[in-house]
Amino acid sequence: MILDVEKIRKLFPIYEENPNIVYLDTAASSLKPTPMIDALNHYYQKLGVNIHRGVYKIAHEATDLYESARIKLAHFMNASQEEIIFTKGTTNSLNMVANHYLDILGQHDEIIISELEHHSSFLPWLNVSQKTQAKLNFIELDNNGKITIEAFKRILNKNTKVVVITAVSNVMGNTVPVKEITRLAHEVGAHVVVDAAQAAPHIKLDVRDLDCDYLAFSGHKMLGPTGIGVLYMKSSLAKSFRPVVFGGEMINQVTKDSMTFKESPYKFEAGTPNIAGAIGLAAAIDLLTEIGLDNVTAHVDALYHYTTNKLKNIEGVKIYNQDSDTGIIAFNIDTIHPHDAASIFDKNNVCVRAGHHCAQLILKWLGAESTLRASFYIYNDFSDCDKFIESVIEARDFFRKF
Repeated sequence: MILDVEKIRKLFPIYEENPNIVYLDTAASSLKPTPMIDALNHYYQKLGVNIHRGVYKIAHEATDLYESARIKLAHFMNASQEEIIFTKGTTNSLNMVANHYLDILGQHDEIIISELEHHSSFLPWLNVSQKTQAKLNFIELDNNGKITIEAFKRILNKNTKVVVITAVSNVMGNTVPVKEITRLAHEVGAHVVVDAAQAAPHIKLDVRDLDCDYLAFSGHKMLGPTGIGVLYMKSSLAKSFRPVVFGGEMINQVTKDSMTFKESPYKFEAGTPNIAGAIGLAAAIDLLTEIGLDNVTAHVDALYHYTTNKLKNIEGVKIYNQDSDTGIIAFNIDTIHPHDAASIFDKNNVCVRAGHHCAQLILKWLGAESTLRASFYIYNDFSDCDKFIESVIEARDFFRKF
C-alpha cells in the first residue's frame, strides 16, 4: 500500500516552515507530528505537575496519562504493564542491562554479539567484557553482511551467558532472525538482549513471540519526542535485577542501614521521569497504529526499491546493501568523501546522513571509513526519491571537476 503522503505531511509542522525539504534521515531521528506535539503541550500547559505523589486532581490526571502510556506501550509490544520501563532512550536502556551483568559474569563466561551492532549496543558489553574478563564472541556475517542461524550455532555453547543482537542494522537495514536466535540461546540458558531502535518504527514487535529477555527502543525514531525510551524486561528477571539508579519513588522502606525496592517497573524509574515524553510517545504510537505498521513497511519498501533501481544504474555509485528491509540505503560516490557529497545534498535541501553512523564495526567490515545513508519513512514520496537521485548525480559530476 502506498500511503497518502500529501495527507500525512499535513500532520508535520516542519513542512509548513520548509515545504521543499526532502528528509531522508529517519534512521537517525524521525520528524515530529502535530498529535504528538499537542500531547506534549497538553501536559506542559494544562498539567505540568509530578506523578505518583500528589493527591490533587491535576496530579492524578498526569499520573493517569503517564501510566496509560505504559499500558499503550505494553499493548504495542504484547507485553505486561510491569514489563515496560521508561528510560531516556535505547542507549540508556542497553547500558542499564549491561551494567547488571557486571556482577554476574566471569572469565569463563561468553557474550555473543555481532559486527552489526550500533555502538550503544556494542560498547556496554565491551566494557562488561573488559571488567569481568568474559569473552566476546562475534557471529560471522555472510557475504551480504547478514546473520545466519548456521553462523550463530557455530559459536553458541554452554559457556554462552548473554546474546546481544540488533533486530535491524542501522547501516544494512536488514532484519535479523531474533526469534530463532532466542530459542537457541535459551536452550543453553543464555539471556537475549535485543536492540530494536531501528525495528520499532517499521516492524510489529511481539515480545511474547520473540521470547527475548530484554528489548529496547527510542521514541525519537518513531514519531515520538527525544529523551524517552522503552526497556522491556521479562517479568521473571525483574525481581533479581538490581536497580542502577537510586532515589525517589523507587523505594518501599528506608532505614539508616537498609532499603527495600518497589516492584518493577517502578524500582527502575527513580526520580521524576520524562512524563511529557511518555505521554508524547503514546500519541506517536496512536498515529503509527492508525496508519498501520504493515502499511508503513509496504510504503517504505516501495520507495526503497524505486530508488535503488535508479541508483544502481548511476556510474560511480556503490551501494553497500542491496536488500534493506527498512528503507535504509548505505552508499558512496567514487572518490568523493561522504561529507563533501552531503554538502551538495544540503544545498538542494535533501537531508541525508554522512559518517560512520555510530557503527564502526560494520563500516570496517564493509571496507569503508564512512558512508552516505538515506532512509525513508511515511512522509516521503517518489518525488523525494527523484530529488535524491538528482542530488547524487549532481554531487558526482561536481566533484569530478576537481
